[in-house]
Amino acid sequence: MLYVVLLLVLVALGLLVPALTSTQTHWAWLSVGASGAAAAVLVLDWWSRRRSGAGAAPVPVVASAVPGPGPVPGGSGAPAGDDPSGGGSRAGDEPVGDQQVEPGEEDADAADSLVVADLTDEVRVLDERPRYHLVDCSWLGVRDSLALPIDEARRLGFTPCAVCAPDASLAARHRAADEAS
Repeated sequence: MLYVVLLLVLVALGLLVPALTSTQTHWAWLSVGASGAAAAVLVLDWWSRRRSGAGAAPVPVVASAVPGPGPVPGGSGAPAGDDPSGGGSRAGDEPVGDQQVEPGEEDADAADSLVVADLTDEVRVLDERPRYHLVDCSWLGVRDSLALPIDEARRLGFTPCAVCAPDASLAARHRAADEAS
């Protein structure tokens, strides 16, 4: 249907050229008619989609995770579905289709971000996911992940996970090592 509308709009534009370059008004009326036909086809398409219930592909709703490190109180710390007690789940473990919701981004302190920017400590990333995680992140669970130096993960556009708070943890670890030496 959109191709028909596009064709009608192009015809209307094509008819507008002789309407503007000549003194004959019928070209202008033909252009208006083609534009009206394009609008009618759009309305007809909208109406038929609305009646049949078919529309654009459904967009999955992604709930944002609760920011902050660690599991939500009442969570077991085990991956969702592995809690034998049937207790609560952690933020970011709600399934959407057959996928899991991505945890939120850590609200990292600017000073921590500056410290972490030059570190080469190992973090974990998941293919086609935007966050980097500590090795022991509870959100990662048993998911297959790749090891990267944190400076490379940041350079590639990954952002810190709100569940394990890698920037705050690695910055604190680095500061403690500096104080000890």
